[in-house]
Amino acid sequence: MDTIYATATARGRSGLAVVRISGPAAFTAGASLCGSLPAPRIAGLRRLNWAGELLDEALVLCFADGASFTGETVVELQVHGGPAVLGAVLLALSEQPGLRLAEAGEFTRRALENGVLDLAQVEGLADLIDAETEAQRRQAVRVLSGAVGDRVEGWRRDLIRAGALLEATIDFADEDVPVDVSPEVLALIDGLTADLGREAAGVTAAERIRDGFEVAIVGAPNVGKSTLLNQLAGREAAITSEIAGTTRDVIEVRMDIAGLPVTFLDTAGLRETDDRLEQAGIDRALSRAEAADLRVFLTEGGEVPRLLLRDEDIVVFGKSDTKPVIIGLSVSGRTGDGVSELMARIGEVLQRRVASAGALVRERHRIAVTSAIAALVEARAEVVRGDSRVELAAEHLRRAVRSLDALVGRVDVDDLLGEIFASFCIGK
Repeated sequence: MDTIYATATARGRSGLAVVRISGPAAFTAGASLCGSLPAPRIAGLRRLNWAGELLDEALVLCFADGASFTGETVVELQVHGGPAVLGAVLLALSEQPGLRLAEAGEFTRRALENGVLDLAQVEGLADLIDAETEAQRRQAVRVLSGAVGDRVEGWRRDLIRAGALLEATIDFADEDVPVDVSPEVLALIDGLTADLGREAAGVTAAERIRDGFEVAIVGAPNVGKSTLLNQLAGREAAITSEIAGTTRDVIEVRMDIAGLPVTFLDTAGLRETDDRLEQAGIDRALSRAEAADLRVFLTEGGEVPRLLLRDEDIVVFGKSDTKPVIIGLSVSGRTGDGVSELMARIGEVLQRRVASAGALVRERHRIAVTSAIAALVEARAEVVRGDSRVELAAEHLRRAVRSLDALVGRVDVDDLLGEIFASFCIGK
């Protein structure tokens, strides 16, 4: 492979920046700048020189082949983070033979190709880099640590055991097999089918943790929806006015609620109108409210206009600072009264929704597991047949193994790699 290099930290001025070099010539390239390299995994302070000029003083770390993030020989230079310093160091590396600038995600791709990470861990790393909330961080760390791969290994062991039992009956078809293997095979298939089904069902909740929830604030005109949104956002995100119908478009504010990413939607007031522009806003409000994960109905008198309440939708009495206290949840967008209670209620509802999240976190994972379940169903049908078509049952089990192997990137993933690594920055 080529030896690649890139800045592994964000662009712009900073106290420190990391330049990563990975590949067979990494130690040679590092030594050409430092003179001598510290022992692997021991940091050393070195002066970086090139063409007779001092570039910077850097902390240098070396990693031997097989003991680095990429699985290759790696040198990391922790230099000062000014653009001029980085430019000089990168220019010096570009002038060395056999080195080239890394492509987007190429360090992580090499980690995958060298067996340091599986495909699910690569996706977990991408999610960790993008994580904005505590729930996203915890989920991404779990995937990056190998939770998906561990689950797949357990499933594969059971599949291989079931397949081996069936293969034994094929190998000894002309002899008397002393034990009927079908009860154990069926028990393994049934246990796997149930376990895989639970994991597939939890993908939707896991995707919500990663992508976020939408919570729509809906109600009649001038009930205080925009004022409440501004209070939630802590800024003037929406224009407020005593004139009914001020909000014509859907205004979005992204927040962190109980560690979950939540986008609040301020929608147009729902009423009958002859104003075509306002009606367009109302139609859009209805559409977004129907698609939202949760709706907060803001009301003054308990009425809920033009939408059917779903389970867990929240009805809130607004303008509590100007009206008598009503039994139930009430808020004031102007003073903030009751807003913390509303936020807590929303957090409780959303936390219940993500409680079923398991190790699998992407639609790709769900498809792979669903394919394995379909193969298991067919395998079971063959095992229980009276005419004993164990060869077909064994083939269905092998198909289930291939589906799970695709989940962690052992097979059939070339078409996915370009899309996955396109989301990575250069240097990762």
